[in-house]
This record gives sequence, structure tokens and C-alpha cells, in this order.
Amino acid sequence: MKYIVIIGDGMADYPNVNFKGKTPLEVADHPNMDMLVSKGLCGVLNTIPQGMDAGSDIAIMSILGYNPKKYYTGRGPLEAVALGVKLKNGDLAFRCNLATEKDGFLIDYSANHITTEEASKLVDTLNSTIGEKSKIEFYTGVGYRHILVLRGKKFSLSIDCKPPHDFVGKKISSIMVTPKSKSGIKTAELLNKLILDSKKILSSHPVNVDRVKRGLKPANIIWPWSPGKKPKLPSFKRLFGLKGAVISAVSLVKGIGLYAGMSIVNVPGATGFVDTNYEGKAEYALKALKKNDLVVIHVEAPDEAGHLGDFNLKVKAIEDIDKRLIGNLLNNLEGEYAITVLADHLTPVSVKTHVKGEVPFLVYSKKRKVERSLGCKNLVRCFCEKEAKKTGIKINGVKFMPFFLRTSEG
Repeated sequence: MKYIVIIGDGMADYPNVNFKGKTPLEVADHPNMDMLVSKGLCGVLNTIPQGMDAGSDIAIMSILGYNPKKYYTGRGPLEAVALGVKLKNGDLAFRCNLATEKDGFLIDYSANHITTEEASKLVDTLNSTIGEKSKIEFYTGVGYRHILVLRGKKFSLSIDCKPPHDFVGKKISSIMVTPKSKSGIKTAELLNKLILDSKKILSSHPVNVDRVKRGLKPANIIWPWSPGKKPKLPSFKRLFGLKGAVISAVSLVKGIGLYAGMSIVNVPGATGFVDTNYEGKAEYALKALKKNDLVVIHVEAPDEAGHLGDFNLKVKAIEDIDKRLIGNLLNNLEGEYAITVLADHLTPVSVKTHVKGEVPFLVYSKKRKVERSLGCKNLVRCFCEKEAKKTGIKINGVKFMPFFLRTSEG
């Protein structure tokens, strides 16, 4: 038996008044998802524990069966390990965006989705100017997503760092790092100095001068957020007895997989945006299943469309997942297999950020009719938020993976 987990990041949404009260999932044409749900089962999932933020890090840990309240320390170390960054006890790792500042305001959390090639030159410059070896280190990630590491035990986690995608349009001075206690004062002061110094260094960088000439927003400021220390997770195989692999363009998801002892499959052309290589993800997933029992395929595109507030782009991302990813999988899968398709959290285009709430999921198994495993009749013919809620099936996030495996296998 082979298992496939397809996560449409931020795919869930609110009914939109400009589209006849429908969500992107309701508007999108996704015949493959609809076929799977009509022959399987559907329900809703709560991936965010009470008191925690609605982030992909927390949500995906829940989906994979790891209680975030027990294992989550911050987003930074999850992304760091995916880049090969080795953390020691006491080190603080931050997600570090290359963003755009203008007239004292944060106007773009991604600097127009700057390319990795351009970003790497900016990160190199940061290391040679405001970086300090064995103390302050920057690491190149993908696109606008990078890592900042503060080395040593003298730095404090008692700080509040604002996620930039939640504060676009806000005045920089109002969203700087603040200490939560006296122990965090010096760390907050250092981070704020790095932010302000980066503006002076990056604004005149040749990469940004060229971007402005081309009508693009400059990546003229860094934004460190979601700090954490090295986490300790039991392996996925130890928890579920299955050998797993992860496919994603996003370092965060790769990091979760690595800490869970899963193998990472890198796909050429996977970008973490709507132009990602959907066909490649399907192709490499099929190859990964020859050596693994389960593969997690993560697609960031719907989330990015949600952050941009672009309803039609989100519809396109969902349709691409259905046709170009799921369609290619179904056309080439052999033997007994089970598939789940789900969102990790909501990223409504109306609010442009992550939101807590129930997200839809479907489960299909070629081995058995999974609706019978719950003693119910599945009446869903369209995979969307509204239809998922009608089934009455509700699952706590951490319990989802055991549920998926149990209902698929029997």
C-alpha cells in the first residue's frame, strides 16, 4: 500500500461577495479532486491548536502527526536545517525575508518575489557587511525566503517578531522587534539595528538598482521573524512504521521532513509560486514511491495567491494542482494506493493572511471504500469547504495522520 498526501498551502478560503459568495475551491474546475471525493470521504480538519498562530509550520506538523505544542520551537530552525545549516544548542535561527520598504513603510513582504539568483547576491553582501562570523550569519534560501542565525547562548527568545506578510502597509517603526522581558532587550536591539542597517546597504546594491530600472520593487530591507531553537522530533517511521519522503519548494516543509527523518526530494523548476513545476512534482513523487511508503507533496501556490489578494490567481493555482499534479499522478499510479488532498490553513484573499479555522480534506483509497470505515454514506460530489462541512466529519489536526492511514488500510 502506498500513501500520498497532497497539501494545497492556504487553499481554503472564505465565500467571496465579488464571486457570488463562492470560495476559490467552489469556483475552480477540479474534476480529479471531485472524482476522488465522490469515491472516498470528505470532512474538515482543525490544524491549529488553541493559542498558536495559523502558520504552515504549525499546521503541517499537526497534519503529519506531531503535536506542535510539544515539538514546535519556531519556524526559523525548520527552514535552517533544510538549507544545511547546523544549529548548536542555544543558537537562534530566524526566517529572514528580503522585503521592500518605501518612505518608512513595509510595502511588500517578498520584494516582488525576487529570484533566488538575485537574492543570493544580496545575502552575500549582508554577510560581508553586517554579518559577523560565528555570531551573525545569513544563509541563502529560495526567492525571498532566507535564514538569519544568531550564534551562542547569550541571545534570547523572549522577543516579539512580526511576520511581514501580516503587516504590509504598516509603518516600519511600529512593527520593529520588541522584547517580551528584560532578557530579550539586547537581542531585540541587535535585530532592529540589523534591519535598519540592511536598508542602508541594500538600497544602493546593483541588484536593486537594476530591479528599479526594470519597474520591480527593490529587496531593500531584511525582516527576521519566527525565531526558534533546534527541535527534537521522533521519526515518522517510528510513529507510523512507514518510510516517508517530502516534495516541496519551501524550506520550511523540507525542514519538518528532515527533523521527522523523511527523505527530501528536490524537483527542478519547483519555485514555491504559481509558476512551479506541477508535472515535475508528480513525476518525482511517483519515483519516490518506489523507495518509500508515503510521499508528502506540498504546493505553496494557493497561499501566495491568497497573500496577494488575487482570487483568480488562486483559482488557477487550484486548477493547476488538480490537472497538472493530481491528474498526472492518477494516470500513472499502479497497485494499491491512498490519496488525501487538503489545505493546511486558510489564506483568504479578502484578508491576505493566514487565518485559523476548519479546512477541508478528502481521503480516497483504491484498496477499499473508505466511507464504510466510518459507517456512513458519502454524498459529496464537489471538493470544497461547504460540502466538507456538510458531512459532519471533524478531526483534530494531530489525529489526522492516524485517521488517514486507518481509513485507507482498514
